[in-house]
Amino acid sequence: MVGQSPAEPRAAVLLQPFVHQVGGHTSMLTYDEHTICKPLVSQELSFYESLPLAMRQFTPQYKGIVSVHLKKDSLGNLTLIASPGLGQPDPCGRLDSAGGDPAVTLWHKCKWSHTQVTKTFKDSCPGKMLLRTDLQYHTDSLLEDANGKQAERKSYNPWGLHCHQQHLNRMSSKHNENKLHQFLLLENVVSKYSYPCILDLKMGTRQHGDDASEEKKARHIKKCEQSTSASLGVRICGMQVYQADTGHFLCKDKYYGRKLSPEGFRQTLRQFLCNGNQLRTDLLEPIILRLKALLAVIRKQSSYRFYSSSLLIIYDGQEHKEGVDQHLPFPKTHGTNPSRVDVRMIDFAHTTFKGSKINPNPTPYDGPDHGYIFGLENLIKILQSLLEGK
Repeated sequence: MVGQSPAEPRAAVLLQPFVHQVGGHTSMLTYDEHTICKPLVSQELSFYESLPLAMRQFTPQYKGIVSVHLKKDSLGNLTLIASPGLGQPDPCGRLDSAGGDPAVTLWHKCKWSHTQVTKTFKDSCPGKMLLRTDLQYHTDSLLEDANGKQAERKSYNPWGLHCHQQHLNRMSSKHNENKLHQFLLLENVVSKYSYPCILDLKMGTRQHGDDASEEKKARHIKKCEQSTSASLGVRICGMQVYQADTGHFLCKDKYYGRKLSPEGFRQTLRQFLCNGNQLRTDLLEPIILRLKALLAVIRKQSSYRFYSSSLLIIYDGQEHKEGVDQHLPFPKTHGTNPSRVDVRMIDFAHTTFKGSKINPNPTPYDGPDHGYIFGLENLIKILQSLLEGK
């Protein structure tokens, strides 16, 4: 890290695609090892600013806001630069050198479609370290073919790169380079995992927000009716699971998840807990306990509707024997939750609740989000049946 005096402006940060993004359509970007950022949506900011205390252990930590602008180099490559010094707090510090960033290391291991990662100093930014990443996205690297088998042959999850490229293209077509954009800074909830296995679940029986147009509302209702969202209150939006036998991640995307029957959902859930050699039955009970703790919290949140939000189930694909290594790269323990698993709610751009700063008079809802509860209860039942060997 470049040394700086207190009077110096804080270093600009070149934002990279978050290599562990498995779902969604918004580009998630790496700010530093423990922090990601995403485009600011007022309703999501309002949620984080008024987050009930009981929910904080089930959501990423909100770390503030940062200004971001688009930059095009002499070769026409588009990049996003975060500028912490432009009137915004920088609660996360500067980006560490590339050599110590496990996300970059994993990027090399997983053979992402990029040329190289190098550290450069820009003449226009003396004393500021930028991490330069040249990216190439190939449309033929999408996860599924017509038979749904392509993912098994892939060694990386290209979804985050796909979202990032689309985001850059949208920004460059709509805005000039000097325009500042506001991004949310959030905790990277998988930063302590060596091989993060992630399941992204779209929760609830309804996905459209109160502000959705009639066309968008109809589209989301159709997606729910034709997927497990209607029958189970939950559907798979993305997945990566480390396969110990091949050394690669097995990946599934949202299109795969939409096609699943309830039995297909159950089998994919089982696949998420299989490391290529065996079913990780040791993870089932801690995941169930964590989901039950979340269910108890959601039942007490009157007026909240978590439309279009997701739930992440996370564990480390690299098995360790407890008690052997006291420096395991796992998240801290939450209550009764053994540290090897985690459950987090994410994506609150369409979450509504009484007293929202953005929409002070939202559609009035009483009681808890029953669609979300329905999904959680079914998820727990399926995991419980796997635990019982059914």
